[in-house]
This record gives sequence, structure tokens and C-alpha cells, in this order.
Amino acid sequence: MLKITVLVENKRSRHAVQGMQPRAGLSILLNDGVSRILFDTGPDDTFIHNARLMNKSLSNLSAVVLSHGHYDHCGGVRWLEHGTRIVCHPDIAQQRYACVRLPWRTVPLKKLSVTQNYTDFDMAYYREPCALSERFFWSGEIPVSRSVAYGVTDIATSEPDYVQDEGVLIWRSQQGLVIIIGCGHRGLENIVRHCIKITGEKRIHAIIGGLHLRTATPQKLIKARELLSELKPDVLMSCHCTGVWGRFWIGDKCRLSCGDEIFIS
Repeated sequence: MLKITVLVENKRSRHAVQGMQPRAGLSILLNDGVSRILFDTGPDDTFIHNARLMNKSLSNLSAVVLSHGHYDHCGGVRWLEHGTRIVCHPDIAQQRYACVRLPWRTVPLKKLSVTQNYTDFDMAYYREPCALSERFFWSGEIPVSRSVAYGVTDIATSEPDYVQDEGVLIWRSQQGLVIIIGCGHRGLENIVRHCIKITGEKRIHAIIGGLHLRTATPQKLIKARELLSELKPDVLMSCHCTGVWGRFWIGDKCRLSCGDEIFIS
């Protein structure tokens, strides 16, 4: 049994305890009775506040897994206990910016990364997939057939940011893979195909998390819907950057929100 507790998400669940604070970001606590893993930290210390309200201890975690280096997923790292084991891609601390490209220059709009000191933590950098426990796996870097840029990593050179550091968390259930996604920048199909390849498991039991479909083109939305029709996951719970438009197209009626607690058997 996998217990999933949403500590941070854009919207507050109607089931949330009083005082829970939603934030634009994501932080999910996962517990299968053997391992307790925090997936992302949200943008600030809100995950600590909400965990206390839900009586969820964040001490003695098996690991913290950071999906990628955007501030709304790793901004809360500084509030973790010193010495906490953090699993992530080696490029997690890369600088990145949202921008507008003009013919003569790149104009930064917003810094998407966060200046973070990781020296106080037990850092485990993995570009390749790795096992975190008997059932939990880190996907490592997800290969893509066509890279899509989400801003730049260097304003002066306009170096595109393909979010190569993005990975996902996998839990192997008896019914198939449970894939927990932070933002889905690398593309849903690329993510799922990669998870199948590295685990050898073709059954997808659940897809949970941000699918980055809130501003997707109709073509991308149709492809996502076709993929889900092919995979037929038993559980589909999107949130964060999936957006209302994205959830409508993929037929997801079970939005995951801040304060929700669900069980995957």
C-alpha cells in the first residue's frame, strides 16, 4: 500500500484540515510502510507548515527526491533538516530564466531557479536511473526525441533550457508502475516510455502529478489523450501545471490538491 499525502499544491482541497496553505508548486509525501520519501518541497517552507497541521513528521525521511531545479519544486530545500539525503540530477542548481526572445536580445521576465546551498545535505546526484528501495526508483534523466526549451539558462548567450535535469519517481506496485511526476516538461509520452524501458514493466497502474498541459496546443492535448487511452492507467490524478484545460482534455476528474491523502494498493 502506498500512502500519498499532498503537502503543497496550487489549490486547497475541500478535504484539507483548517489552516492548510496552498502554493503554486508541488510537494508530496509518500509512504509505503518501508520507505518515506518527500517528492519536491514546493517554493518555500509551506510544506513544513502544512505537514505539522496534518501531523506528518518530516524527520527520518528515507530521502527527498527533487524532480527538477525550478523554484516551485525545490525552493523549500533550505528548510529541510541538515544531513537529509537528497536525490536529484547533477544539474539541479543550474540557473534558469523565463524570457522573451527579441531579434536583437533576450529579455528575462522571471528567474525560475533558486540560489541554494546544498553543502549541508547528503547529496546523491544521479543522471542514470537508480533504485531507492525495493519498490521506489529514481528515473534519472529522461531522453526525448525532440527537445523543447522552457526559457534560458544564460541570458547573455540565450542558451536554451531544455530542463534536462527533470526526473520522476517510480513506485512498483503489483498492478504495475505508479509514476509520480513533478511538471512533465520532458513530455508525458517520453516519461512513460522511459519508465517502461528502465523497469521492464509495461503495465501503468497510476500517473500522478503535474503534466504541463495548461497552455498546451490542441495537437499536444490530443496526443496526450491518445497515449492515456493506449496505456489505460487504473488511476489518473493530475495537478499543479496540468491546468483546467489540460484536465478537461485528458478526462481527469480526480484532481489532486493540497491537503489530499490517497492510497494506492
